[in-house]
Amino acid sequence: MEESAPTVFIVDDEKAIIDSLTLLMKSIGLPIKTFSHAQKFLDTYDTEEPGCLLLDIRMPHMSGLELQDYLNRQKCELPIIFMSGHGDIPMAVDAIKKGALDFIQKPFQADELLKKIEAAFLVDKSRRSKKNNTPELIDKFELLTNREREIMEKMINGDANKVIAIDLGISQRTVEIHRAHIMQKTQAKSLAQLIKMAMAF
Repeated sequence: MEESAPTVFIVDDEKAIIDSLTLLMKSIGLPIKTFSHAQKFLDTYDTEEPGCLLLDIRMPHMSGLELQDYLNRQKCELPIIFMSGHGDIPMAVDAIKKGALDFIQKPFQADELLKKIEAAFLVDKSRRSKKNNTPELIDKFELLTNREREIMEKMINGDANKVIAIDLGISQRTVEIHRAHIMQKTQAKSLAQLIKMAMAF
């Protein structure tokens, strides 16, 4: 299935900001969806839609920080770039601590903003790729027996077959057989790949 193009979602109650950002995004052909308040965004956003969220910190009804908190509770990983006024820097820093990708101070330079959006698109693509691979990884690791899981953990820790055999009170040959089964079931081509898969799992 072909991936849909990433969209820049913009939530800001200032019409002038929405209008200028719309012109900027359209001038370089970026798909854009704009919302005058947070609830409108929540009413229409589908978590399957890739992209990033340009979010104003200060808005009536639901602030940008409150929207971020809500999205965090919903396990929504859409990268957020906060747009902040000069006095909002401490809040923007707090937003970063809560998982926002970046913030940009108003008024901002177009080039600076576009670089941040490009970085956010890459982060979103990476997160979605990892998320899509997780069910397949779960299936592979569920094929492992308890003993194989135990040995795999020691392999990942860098323990040699001889050390694993002594620790578990089994023969080195038995460890080798279990290792072969682990590699076969997980379809890992190398120990490095197995470690990478285990970290993503």
